[in-house]
Amino acid sequence: MLRLVLHKRNYVTRDNSKNQKRITFSGIQPTGIPHLGNYLGAITSWVSLQNNQSSESELILYSIVDLHALTIPKDAEMLRKSKIEIAIILLACGINPKKCLIFEQSKVPAHSELSWILNCIIPIGWLSRMTQWKTKIQEQKNIQSIEDIDISIGLDLGLFTYPVLQAADILLYKSTHVPVGDDQVQHLELTRNIAEKFNKLYKKNVFPLPQTILVPAKRILSLKDPSKKMSKSSPFEYSRINLTDSPKEISQKINRATTDSQKGISYSPDIRPGISNLINIYSSFTGLTIEQVVNKYKNYDNKMFKDSVTEVVIQHLQPIQKEIEKLRKEEGYVKNVLEDGANKANEIAKRNLNEIYKIIGLYH
Repeated sequence: MLRLVLHKRNYVTRDNSKNQKRITFSGIQPTGIPHLGNYLGAITSWVSLQNNQSSESELILYSIVDLHALTIPKDAEMLRKSKIEIAIILLACGINPKKCLIFEQSKVPAHSELSWILNCIIPIGWLSRMTQWKTKIQEQKNIQSIEDIDISIGLDLGLFTYPVLQAADILLYKSTHVPVGDDQVQHLELTRNIAEKFNKLYKKNVFPLPQTILVPAKRILSLKDPSKKMSKSSPFEYSRINLTDSPKEISQKINRATTDSQKGISYSPDIRPGISNLINIYSSFTGLTIEQVVNKYKNYDNKMFKDSVTEVVIQHLQPIQKEIEKLRKEEGYVKNVLEDGANKANEIAKRNLNEIYKIIGLYH
């Protein structure tokens, strides 16, 4: 039986919270259709966390962070459609609005309000050390070394202060836990530093220091260039498998995936990154270990193994795709889910923001 094993996913958590209600927050940008990397990383983690809540009092918030998406300007109608589409995909993948809040970030104004307050206490030096904006500038301008990048090289303020809004997203709900991949650990450290500075500045224990939940998802790489992560922003459509790709498209993309001429199937990310990437995909969808996959297919050639990977991917995505098609015909339901989530998130956000306003002197 083909399955993705969610209940066996192990999480690595920084620190231990004591006597504190667990509040988990995470966000996803509405920028393009999620691909296998997004699915096997963030989305399956969200579903697993939601399904394994320790108690009914635990609060989980999943936000479609459309304000973050504005760092790369888009057509207005495209952004509106993208937000609905990402909500549809999340619901189709198993996000349950009865177990968590799913909402659009922009529908909760307190995100932006808290972001400004935090901007007022953060040294520029903290932000200048962030590597993610440098990586984006490096990609956009094709700069060889990240060390050659500084804030004078075509950097928009929104991209530079992106981590502050991200910190506001998390701290607004007094989140105690945040699931992230390796590339976001630095931003979570910044969020903890910001929370600590605010608490010390106003001599109030307002914000808990959010714990980083490192999700040990396998790193899914580009099918075209397995030295890079699979990415929605890549101009090469054949570099990724989108969750909405047809069986024919999935088959074509996997068959064209970059591999090598070596005989047999073996796992060696440094020497054989292409075939190792396909092994990771197969392992993730079947629940088999890397060793089990290699033992099963060690005598196969690349074409035969690609056919097996294609089969498990198509078989796993088909029920999700059927649910996507169903929800696309029920857009009113999807909008109601988002509206209900935003209403409930607003209640929490307004209460916490009022407390913050009183502490900093904006309210009597």
